[in-house]
Amino acid sequence: MELDLDFIRRQYPVFADPDAASWAMFENAGGSYVPRQVIDRLHHFFRFTKVQPYGPFDASIEAGKAMDQGYESMARLLNAHADELTLGPSTTMNFYVLAQAFRPGLAPGDEIIVTNQDHEANIGSWRRLEEFGVVIRQWRIDPKTGELAVDDLKALITSRTRLVCFTLCSNIVGTMNPVGAICDLAHDAKALAVGDGVSFAPHRVIDVGQSGLDLYLFSTYKTFATHVGVMWGRPEVLAALPGQGHYFNDDKPHYRFNPAGPLHGEIAALAGFEEYIDAVYAHHFQSPEADGHSRAEKVFDLFSRHETQLANRVLETISELPGARIIGQSQATPGRRASTISFVLKNMDSDQVVGHLTQQKLAVRNGHFYALRCLKALGIEDPEQGVIRISLVHYNTDEEVTRLVAGLNSLPV
Repeated sequence: MELDLDFIRRQYPVFADPDAASWAMFENAGGSYVPRQVIDRLHHFFRFTKVQPYGPFDASIEAGKAMDQGYESMARLLNAHADELTLGPSTTMNFYVLAQAFRPGLAPGDEIIVTNQDHEANIGSWRRLEEFGVVIRQWRIDPKTGELAVDDLKALITSRTRLVCFTLCSNIVGTMNPVGAICDLAHDAKALAVGDGVSFAPHRVIDVGQSGLDLYLFSTYKTFATHVGVMWGRPEVLAALPGQGHYFNDDKPHYRFNPAGPLHGEIAALAGFEEYIDAVYAHHFQSPEADGHSRAEKVFDLFSRHETQLANRVLETISELPGARIIGQSQATPGRRASTISFVLKNMDSDQVVGHLTQQKLAVRNGHFYALRCLKALGIEDPEQGVIRISLVHYNTDEEVTRLVAGLNSLPV
């Protein structure tokens, strides 16, 4: 079965605008377009129920119900319970709050493993704990490939390891790391596994309870919805951590790790993402699925196959450019390499490449994308130039990729 791109793009109002639709959007890893189902819910909330939720009057009651639907929809996506979720302002902020929650339970000499492949959100917050005597051990990438080797992690884990923090998919390298194997190693050492799914979640959906992860975080503005950071935790893990919100909210699951308070309308609009997934499922599949997570799995499988086909066209084109260095694997595979492609050219600065492509209305960017440690480990020293990143998602089309291929082939290299 192939993904019906005409149906998909009809769900996105942006593509009905001639000027916006004239751009081929390949900067989706920085933030994706939003389908009408999400927009409609956000519009309704701000138009009719922009009040404090969970109060005794009609608009407030409706606002609370809309927010509950947002929590429940995200829980179904992950095959979790809504009380296991914190919906904060961003994944970076959620990581910071999470690190502060762990801090009192860590003794001097306790160890946290971080990678140099991650977005800084899942590195910097943990490194701040060094001032309290926590030892940070770095799981390093191969400087040629950008890959993490599980055997290297084995050598890092000790009896003092308390947390293993890693990305499910690098926003630079594009590799989807072996979650189960990493979590098994952490648990064998009686440590917890903390996964950053920001660059993974636009391409695959995960059953958190079966994943092996103890904590999983991602951002919904990268997954076709509003700007919210989702943090899931196993109930026993969350219960053992001290709350980071107001003390009188410590018995409220959605508030314990959200000191800023929830974003009312943005959370309510998340239910629109589930509506979108269900609409895609109903359009493509005949047989009903009993639960939202199973529907999402099938839809994301469709997404992934489509993205892989597009990504391999782009990877093949880049590999033939003179002096090209592709970061990560040179071929995309569903479940192994995402359609996030970073590269550099020996004879052309990254900003020159981006300038050439944007003149042809091909939306790409260059830089370090908050993964500065990864770039330095790869030997890319100038963070302003950084890498050129092309990030495809399921609403990208063959025609857009044909334009991109032509633009790449026209580079003066």
